Amino acid sequence: MTPSPEPPPSHVRAAFGARDAEPELIDAGPVWRCGDAAVRPAGKPAEATWVAKTLDVLDVENLRVGRPLRSTDGRYVVGGWAATKYLSGRAEPRHDEVVEVAVRLHRATRDLPKPRFLDARADVFAVADRCAWDEEEAELDAELGGRLFELLAAHRKPVALKPQVVHGDLFGNVLFAGGAAPAIIDFAPFWRPAEYGAAIVVVDALSWGGADRGLLQRWSHLAEWPQVVLRATLFRLAVHALHPSSSTRSLVGLERTATQVLELL
Repeated sequence: MTPSPEPPPSHVRAAFGARDAEPELIDAGPVWRCGDAAVRPAGKPAEATWVAKTLDVLDVENLRVGRPLRSTDGRYVVGGWAATKYLSGRAEPRHDEVVEVAVRLHRATRDLPKPRFLDARADVFAVADRCAWDEEEAELDAELGGRLFELLAAHRKPVALKPQVVHGDLFGNVLFAGGAAPAIIDFAPFWRPAEYGAAIVVVDALSWGGADRGLLQRWSHLAEWPQVVLRATLFRLAVHALHPSSSTRSLVGLERTATQVLELL
């Protein structure tokens, strides 16, 4: 059984102006609502600071952005925690709307410089991303996605799209609240073509979100879509093959998606 996440300690809540707020876990976590603040773990201070500075100035049409909160002494990260203003909403299976968020968001981030910490990242997601783009090799568990990765990787062709800052984990992290504009409160940065962020949403929605098969076709007008969505599928396969929590059961959805992507190529 997965242990329940620990709430932000009192000194962290106090630092972000929520001393007397009772922490309330949002969905399954790891974000906690503490009054008007949404507080989350920030194990990588350089990345958390970049995210805070980016969200602080990000302006996207028809998108609510969780603006960062500074601590009482001006810091973005306190004791391994960061905070944004709490925004109402929950993740919902509004898949096309999430893809549209990706498209709009990446128009707004196209001129951002490459974050310096990206090249040094060595976590599962960074390694899987580089594997997907044929920039790194890693030992991928054959039974948990490695074999399928090799099959699909043989279909890679060069992609001529310009890289930029993209959010690589929007699925499940775009919040909806009735008719209000959708919202984001975090940013998982990668340095890839804008279309990659949308493609990851599509792959995730098809694999684990119950999306209809037409989702893949409805966004096929995006530039170099077959090859970009292939990279997104390779990325998720590599994550699955590398992640310690993966199982053959959780691979089923990705196998189904891989079959649909192969039909595009």
